[in-house]
Amino acid sequence: MTLLSVAHLSKSFDGVQAVDDVSFDLEAGQLLALIGPNGAGKSTCFNMINGQLKPNAGSIRFDGHDIAGMRPRDIWRLGVGRTFQIAATFNSMTVLENVQMALLSRERRIYGLFRRVASWKEEEAMALLDLVGMTAHAQRSCAVLAYGDVKRVELAIALANDPRLLLMDEPTAGMAPQERNELMSLTARLAKERGIGVLFTEHSMDVVFSHADKLIVLARGRLIAEGDAEAIRNDARVREVYLGTGASFAPRAVLNAGASS
Repeated sequence: MTLLSVAHLSKSFDGVQAVDDVSFDLEAGQLLALIGPNGAGKSTCFNMINGQLKPNAGSIRFDGHDIAGMRPRDIWRLGVGRTFQIAATFNSMTVLENVQMALLSRERRIYGLFRRVASWKEEEAMALLDLVGMTAHAQRSCAVLAYGDVKRVELAIALANDPRLLLMDEPTAGMAPQERNELMSLTARLAKERGIGVLFTEHSMDVVFSHADKLIVLARGRLIAEGDAEAIRNDARVREVYLGTGASFAPRAVLNAGASS
């Protein structure tokens, strides 16, 4: 089932074409990696889908809705979760309170900020923390967590509105190799179990080739290739503009076998 359909998307800034006629689809339960060299247009494309930028041309359809040009909060309420390159949590609050805040926002009960909410949606918040393996840290301040754990909390927050689509901007930035693979393995499992489509940008090629079901590659604003890891690894144009020789990247089966040994 096609969950997200992007067609002929374009965006320019002062005459510079940042994204030029980009089209792709994302299926439910699929992990789709958006990659490319610096300046390829990845962030611009990502931010148009999220609502932070309005496209000059093209369409973005999510679950039957035309979301091009909609505000981020309205897109979120349709069922689109988001994580950020720099983890966005409230350091002055506990892990549990951070997730409760997301649940509060989902139900548009912002007035609850001025009331005692220590027990509000606690059971649901704890269930989300259990999904990401963070129940043991529920009462700890986010300020004292290891960075990999903060990323798990951010994932729980993104899941608070029960999203059909999850947008992840550099989800493993700043993480150690083991933490990177653990987080993406968790994301992949949740996507398959819940039928969530995941679109993510990522510079770590070991993460991309190990976990993405499909890849799309941008260069100078244009889509130059799409396919599975093997097709992208062997694409001559991608190797030329982005991956170099590609010799250092082992097939996904090899990477997964190494992770489990």
